[in-house]
Amino acid sequence: MKELTRTVGINLLKAASWNWQPYSRLILYGDDAGWVLDWEMRELKKICGALNVPLAKPIWKHARRPQSVFFSNHFVLTKDDWRGLLPNRIGFAYFHGKPNTGDELFDRFYRTLSAEHEKIARVQVSHSEMKNVALETGIDPSKVFLIPIGINTDFFPFRSAEQKRAAREKLGLPQSAFVVGSFQKDGVGWGDGTQPKLIKGPDVFVDVMKQLKGDIPELFVLLSGPARGFVKKGLEEVGVPYLHKYLNSYPEIAELFQALDLYVVASRQEGGPKAILESMASGVPLVTTRVGQAMDLAQHGENAFMTDSEDVDALASYALQVYRSSQADLQPMLAAGRKTAEANSYESQIPLWADFMKGFVGA
Repeated sequence: MKELTRTVGINLLKAASWNWQPYSRLILYGDDAGWVLDWEMRELKKICGALNVPLAKPIWKHARRPQSVFFSNHFVLTKDDWRGLLPNRIGFAYFHGKPNTGDELFDRFYRTLSAEHEKIARVQVSHSEMKNVALETGIDPSKVFLIPIGINTDFFPFRSAEQKRAAREKLGLPQSAFVVGSFQKDGVGWGDGTQPKLIKGPDVFVDVMKQLKGDIPELFVLLSGPARGFVKKGLEEVGVPYLHKYLNSYPEIAELFQALDLYVVASRQEGGPKAILESMASGVPLVTTRVGQAMDLAQHGENAFMTDSEDVDALASYALQVYRSSQADLQPMLAAGRKTAEANSYESQIPLWADFMKGFVGA
């Protein structure tokens, strides 16, 4: 009975779309996790509106003629049923997951893309390193587009001293503290996160805070994001106070940035992270490892401080440099960071997406 109902439903969809031209609609799939990738799909919907790209809901994958399908999560290729979407055109975002780095899921995806890339119509990569990784699969270079994970600058005003004070008061943070931010998911799974997701560098972050504790008496860490149990336990063990703030909606993270003195990215691998542009847009000094989009967007000493991954000493040293600098000393770097963020806003990326859509949606 269930299969009969499904068959009838599919036939109704085919009948309702009888006059659709092939590949005339774009079907977007988020990952339904309520985290970064779902928000990327929201912004992409707006971009499609600006480009007059017709959208259809996922149910229309059963349209009478094949359409174009874009996934926010490239791991769809690790599931056997993805081939059932053919002959729809298939595209996806490939932000992170380098092969041969100790994660079987990364390797499985990469093997599939290497073997089946002729069936893939489009790949969005967020930075130059991942573009090179994708091209090594043998995929046609004309199918691979470098479009960074962008930012909605309307969410992230360049904060003032008054906004910083007000944000701290609302969050209950000491006005005199040196507040370091870390807003990410760096634990395995969606629970407490006591098992670290090491590519995100939670162990490195804790080691940096441990080193800073001796030089910054009022060090305080502001956390957000799910699965932060490993970091919280580590901070407790080294005696660094923290607040873990859970958000109801992504735009609320802007207020957290307004409360910061510094944002630290300690990752070993990244697709973004979005925090690179979020901190720059907000006028928050950034210290980051040389990962993900930082490699393309961060200019060391100009709009951020950048060092090799796992270099705890260097991360701590640059954090101390921010701590010991006046606002006037930091202002040129912060202004340059804001320009970088504006250049990578979703609105600024519309021409990149226009090129992506050519030959993917439509004739």
